[in-house]
Amino acid sequence: MHMAVLRGGLELPYVEQGDPEGVSVVLLHAWLDSRRYFDQLMARLPERIRAFAFDQRGHGDAAKPADGYGLRDFADDIGAFMDAVGLDAAVLVGASSGGYVAQRFAVDDPDRTRGLALLGCPRSLRGPRPRFADVVATLEDPIDAAFVRELNEGMVAREVPEAVTEVLCEENLKVPARVWRDAFEGLLAAEPPLDTGRISAPTLIVWGARDSLLPRADQEAMAAEIPGARLVIYRDVGHLPVIEAPERVAADLTALCDAVAPR
Repeated sequence: MHMAVLRGGLELPYVEQGDPEGVSVVLLHAWLDSRRYFDQLMARLPERIRAFAFDQRGHGDAAKPADGYGLRDFADDIGAFMDAVGLDAAVLVGASSGGYVAQRFAVDDPDRTRGLALLGCPRSLRGPRPRFADVVATLEDPIDAAFVRELNEGMVAREVPEAVTEVLCEENLKVPARVWRDAFEGLLAAEPPLDTGRISAPTLIVWGARDSLLPRADQEAMAAEIPGARLVIYRDVGHLPVIEAPERVAADLTALCDAVAPR
Protein backbone atom coordinates (compact mmCIF):
# COMPACT_ATOMS: atom_id res chain seq x y z
CA MET A 1 0.00 0.00 0.00
CA HIS A 2 1.13 3.54 -0.83
CA MET A 3 0.03 6.93 0.48
CA ALA A 4 -0.97 9.89 -1.68
CA VAL A 5 -0.80 13.24 0.10
CA LEU A 6 -3.17 15.78 -1.42
CA ARG A 7 -3.39 19.52 -0.93
CA GLY A 8 -4.01 20.49 2.66
CA GLY A 9 -2.26 17.32 3.79
CA LEU A 10 -5.20 14.98 3.05
CA GLU A 11 -3.82 11.43 3.06
CA LEU A 12 -5.38 8.81 0.80
CA PRO A 13 -4.00 5.25 0.84
CA TYR A 14 -3.85 3.51 -2.52
CA VAL A 15 -2.71 0.38 -4.30
CA GLU A 16 -1.23 0.19 -7.78
CA GLN A 17 -0.52 -2.61 -10.22
CA GLY A 18 0.28 -3.20 -13.88
CA ASP A 19 2.63 -1.93 -16.56
CA PRO A 20 3.63 1.72 -15.94
CA GLU A 21 3.44 2.21 -19.72
CA GLY A 22 -0.07 0.77 -19.96
CA VAL A 23 -3.44 2.52 -19.99
CA SER A 24 -3.99 4.10 -16.57
CA VAL A 25 -7.22 3.29 -14.73
CA VAL A 26 -8.46 4.91 -11.53
CA LEU A 27 -10.98 2.82 -9.60
CA LEU A 28 -13.53 4.76 -7.52
CA HIS A 29 -15.43 2.92 -4.83
CA ALA A 30 -18.93 3.78 -3.61
CA TRP A 31 -20.17 5.46 -0.46
CA LEU A 32 -18.98 3.50 2.62
CA ASP A 33 -16.62 1.24 0.68
CA SER A 34 -12.84 1.42 0.18
CA ARG A 35 -10.09 0.39 -2.22
CA ARG A 36 -10.68 -3.19 -1.01
CA TYR A 37 -13.95 -3.18 -2.98
CA PHE A 38 -11.85 -3.75 -6.10
CA ASP A 39 -9.70 -6.65 -4.83
CA GLN A 40 -11.44 -9.23 -7.02
CA LEU A 41 -11.48 -7.01 -10.08
CA MET A 42 -7.83 -6.02 -9.84
CA ALA A 43 -6.81 -9.67 -9.52
CA ARG A 44 -8.43 -10.31 -12.92
CA LEU A 45 -7.09 -7.34 -14.88
CA PRO A 46 -4.27 -7.98 -17.37
CA GLU A 47 -0.78 -6.66 -16.74
CA ARG A 48 -1.10 -4.17 -19.60
CA ILE A 49 -3.58 -2.11 -17.54
CA ARG A 50 -2.05 0.16 -14.92
CA ALA A 51 -4.71 0.21 -12.21
CA PHE A 52 -4.98 2.44 -9.15
CA ALA A 53 -7.52 2.12 -6.34
CA PHE A 54 -7.58 4.58 -3.46
CA ASP A 55 -9.59 5.15 -0.30
CA GLN A 56 -11.66 8.28 -0.75
CA ARG A 57 -11.81 10.89 1.99
CA GLY A 58 -13.63 9.67 5.09
CA HIS A 59 -13.50 6.05 3.95
CA GLY A 60 -11.34 3.01 4.61
CA ASP A 61 -7.97 4.06 6.00
CA ALA A 62 -8.07 7.55 4.48
CA ALA A 63 -8.07 10.77 6.48
CA LYS A 64 -11.49 11.65 7.85
CA PRO A 65 -11.76 15.46 7.88
CA ALA A 66 -14.56 17.24 9.70
CA ASP A 67 -16.15 18.44 6.46
CA GLY A 68 -15.79 18.37 2.68
CA TYR A 69 -18.16 15.54 1.72
CA GLY A 70 -19.98 17.09 -1.22
CA LEU A 71 -19.93 15.60 -4.70
CA ARG A 72 -17.46 18.21 -5.97
CA ASP A 73 -15.14 17.56 -3.00
CA PHE A 74 -14.87 13.91 -3.97
CA ALA A 75 -14.50 14.80 -7.66
CA ASP A 76 -11.77 17.35 -6.92
CA ASP A 77 -9.88 14.65 -5.03
CA ILE A 78 -9.68 12.59 -8.22
CA GLY A 79 -7.67 15.29 -9.99
CA ALA A 80 -5.52 15.86 -6.92
CA PHE A 81 -4.86 12.12 -6.63
CA MET A 82 -3.91 11.93 -10.29
CA ASP A 83 -1.50 14.83 -9.76
CA ALA A 84 0.02 13.07 -6.76
CA VAL A 85 0.70 9.84 -8.67
CA GLY A 86 1.72 11.56 -11.91
CA LEU A 87 -1.23 10.85 -14.20
CA ASP A 88 -2.17 13.34 -16.89
CA ALA A 89 -5.29 11.38 -17.82
CA ALA A 90 -6.94 8.07 -16.98
CA VAL A 91 -9.90 5.81 -17.53
CA LEU A 92 -12.21 6.37 -14.56
CA VAL A 93 -14.11 3.39 -13.20
CA GLY A 94 -16.88 4.20 -10.76
CA ALA A 95 -18.95 1.72 -8.76
CA SER A 96 -22.41 2.92 -7.71
CA SER A 97 -22.00 6.44 -6.24
CA GLY A 98 -18.32 6.27 -7.23
CA GLY A 99 -19.63 6.50 -10.79
CA TYR A 100 -21.60 9.60 -9.84
CA VAL A 101 -18.32 11.17 -8.68
CA ALA A 102 -16.65 10.00 -11.89
CA GLN A 103 -19.38 11.67 -13.96
CA ARG A 104 -18.79 14.94 -12.14
CA PHE A 105 -15.08 14.74 -12.93
CA ALA A 106 -15.69 13.75 -16.55
CA VAL A 107 -17.96 16.77 -17.09
CA ASP A 108 -15.53 19.17 -15.40
CA ASP A 109 -12.22 17.73 -16.65
CA PRO A 110 -12.82 16.09 -20.03
CA ASP A 111 -9.16 16.40 -21.07
CA ARG A 112 -8.12 14.20 -18.16
CA THR A 113 -10.85 11.59 -18.70
CA ARG A 114 -9.59 9.05 -21.25
CA GLY A 115 -12.59 6.79 -20.75
CA LEU A 116 -15.40 6.15 -18.29
CA ALA A 117 -16.87 2.95 -16.87
CA LEU A 118 -20.05 3.34 -14.82
CA LEU A 119 -20.81 0.15 -12.90
CA GLY A 120 -24.24 0.10 -11.29
CA CYS A 121 -24.21 3.88 -11.25
CA PRO A 122 -27.08 6.36 -10.87
CA ARG A 123 -27.86 9.06 -13.39
CA SER A 124 -29.38 11.17 -10.62
CA LEU A 125 -29.74 10.94 -6.85
CA ARG A 126 -32.50 13.52 -6.73
CA GLY A 127 -36.03 12.32 -6.08
CA PRO A 128 -37.27 9.61 -3.69
CA ARG A 129 -34.80 8.88 -0.90
CA PRO A 130 -33.45 5.32 -0.63
CA ARG A 131 -35.28 3.01 1.74
CA PHE A 132 -32.42 3.06 4.27
CA ALA A 133 -32.19 6.89 4.43
CA ASP A 134 -34.13 7.21 7.69
CA VAL A 135 -31.82 4.74 9.43
CA VAL A 136 -28.71 6.55 8.17
CA ALA A 137 -30.03 9.84 9.56
CA THR A 138 -30.13 8.41 13.09
CA LEU A 139 -26.88 6.42 13.12
CA GLU A 140 -24.47 6.79 16.02
CA ASP A 141 -21.06 5.28 16.67
CA PRO A 142 -20.38 2.44 16.88
CA ILE A 143 -22.28 1.39 13.78
CA ASP A 144 -24.25 -1.82 14.22
CA ALA A 145 -22.46 -4.63 12.37
CA ALA A 146 -25.73 -6.50 11.80
CA PHE A 147 -27.18 -3.47 10.00
CA VAL A 148 -24.10 -3.21 7.80
CA ARG A 149 -24.33 -6.86 6.81
CA GLU A 150 -28.04 -6.54 6.04
CA LEU A 151 -27.31 -3.49 3.88
CA ASN A 152 -24.65 -5.33 1.86
CA GLU A 153 -26.63 -8.52 1.46
CA GLY A 154 -29.61 -6.52 0.21
CA MET A 155 -27.54 -5.10 -2.66
CA VAL A 156 -26.72 -8.40 -4.38
CA ALA A 157 -28.84 -10.81 -6.38
CA ARG A 158 -26.52 -13.82 -6.41
CA GLU A 159 -24.33 -15.66 -3.94
CA VAL A 160 -21.12 -13.86 -2.99
CA PRO A 161 -18.22 -15.60 -1.21
CA GLU A 162 -18.42 -15.05 2.54
CA ALA A 163 -14.86 -13.75 2.65
CA VAL A 164 -15.80 -11.01 0.17
CA THR A 165 -18.87 -10.01 2.19
CA GLU A 166 -16.77 -9.89 5.36
CA VAL A 167 -14.30 -7.48 3.75
CA LEU A 168 -17.13 -5.21 2.56
CA CYS A 169 -18.62 -5.11 6.05
CA GLU A 170 -15.28 -4.54 7.75
CA GLU A 171 -14.50 -1.62 5.46
CA ASN A 172 -17.98 -0.09 5.93
CA LEU A 173 -17.47 -0.20 9.68
CA LYS A 174 -14.34 1.96 9.37
CA VAL A 175 -16.54 4.89 8.32
CA PRO A 176 -17.71 7.06 11.25
CA ALA A 177 -21.42 7.75 11.61
CA ARG A 178 -20.90 11.45 10.80
CA VAL A 179 -19.31 10.52 7.45
CA TRP A 180 -22.11 8.06 6.71
CA ARG A 181 -24.52 10.99 7.09
CA ASP A 182 -22.46 13.81 5.57
CA ALA A 183 -21.35 11.90 2.47
CA PHE A 184 -24.84 10.49 1.96
CA GLU A 185 -26.50 13.90 2.17
CA GLY A 186 -23.76 15.46 0.03
CA LEU A 187 -24.44 12.98 -2.75
CA LEU A 188 -28.21 13.38 -2.58
CA ALA A 189 -28.00 17.18 -2.57
CA ALA A 190 -25.71 17.46 -5.60
CA GLU A 191 -26.95 18.52 -8.99
CA PRO A 192 -26.76 15.52 -11.34
CA PRO A 193 -23.60 15.92 -13.45
CA LEU A 194 -25.38 15.19 -16.72
CA ASP A 195 -27.77 18.04 -15.99
CA THR A 196 -24.82 20.45 -15.95
CA GLY A 197 -22.68 19.44 -18.90
CA ARG A 198 -21.64 16.90 -21.47
CA ILE A 199 -19.53 13.77 -21.18
CA SER A 200 -17.43 13.16 -24.28
CA ALA A 201 -15.21 10.28 -23.14
CA PRO A 202 -15.80 6.76 -24.48
CA THR A 203 -18.17 5.28 -21.91
CA LEU A 204 -19.14 1.80 -20.74
CA ILE A 205 -22.32 1.50 -18.66
CA VAL A 206 -22.88 -1.76 -16.78
CA TRP A 207 -26.19 -2.48 -15.07
CA GLY A 208 -27.50 -5.58 -13.32
CA ALA A 209 -31.02 -6.46 -14.41
CA ARG A 210 -31.81 -7.47 -10.81
CA ASP A 211 -30.68 -4.14 -9.37
CA SER A 212 -33.27 -3.13 -6.76
CA LEU A 213 -32.01 0.47 -6.46
CA LEU A 214 -31.49 1.72 -10.01
CA PRO A 215 -34.13 1.48 -12.75
CA ARG A 216 -33.23 0.41 -16.26
CA ALA A 217 -34.76 3.59 -17.68
CA ASP A 218 -32.08 5.69 -15.98
CA GLN A 219 -29.33 3.56 -17.49
CA GLU A 220 -30.86 3.91 -20.93
CA ALA A 221 -31.14 7.66 -20.40
CA MET A 222 -27.44 7.90 -19.56
CA ALA A 223 -26.53 5.84 -22.60
CA ALA A 224 -28.60 8.16 -24.79
CA GLU A 225 -27.08 11.32 -23.30
CA ILE A 226 -23.44 10.23 -23.61
CA PRO A 227 -22.42 10.04 -27.28
CA GLY A 228 -21.36 6.54 -28.27
CA ALA A 229 -21.91 5.07 -24.80
CA ARG A 230 -22.23 1.28 -24.62
CA LEU A 231 -24.84 -0.13 -22.23
CA VAL A 232 -24.19 -3.71 -21.12
CA ILE A 233 -26.80 -5.54 -19.04
CA TYR A 234 -25.88 -8.42 -16.75
CA ARG A 235 -29.10 -10.41 -16.47
CA ASP A 236 -28.46 -12.28 -13.21
CA VAL A 237 -26.71 -9.52 -11.26
CA GLY A 238 -27.93 -6.98 -8.71
CA HIS A 239 -26.53 -3.59 -7.69
CA LEU A 240 -22.90 -4.67 -7.29
CA PRO A 241 -21.52 -5.97 -10.61
CA VAL A 242 -17.91 -5.64 -9.40
CA ILE A 243 -18.66 -7.94 -6.47
CA GLU A 244 -21.11 -10.31 -8.16
CA ALA A 245 -19.43 -10.72 -11.57
CA PRO A 246 -15.79 -9.59 -11.33
CA GLU A 247 -14.63 -11.73 -14.27
CA ARG A 248 -17.17 -10.19 -16.63
CA VAL A 249 -16.48 -6.65 -15.41
CA ALA A 250 -12.76 -7.25 -15.93
CA ALA A 251 -13.37 -8.39 -19.50
CA ASP A 252 -15.63 -5.46 -20.36
CA LEU A 253 -13.29 -2.95 -18.71
CA THR A 254 -10.28 -4.42 -20.52
CA ALA A 255 -12.11 -4.01 -23.84
CA LEU A 256 -12.74 -0.34 -23.04
CA CYS A 257 -9.10 0.21 -22.09
CA ASP A 258 -7.87 -1.49 -25.25
CA ALA A 259 -10.19 0.71 -27.32
CA VAL A 260 -8.77 3.95 -25.85
CA ALA A 261 -5.13 2.82 -25.74
CA PRO A 262 -2.76 4.93 -27.86
CA ARG A 263 -2.03 3.30 -31.22
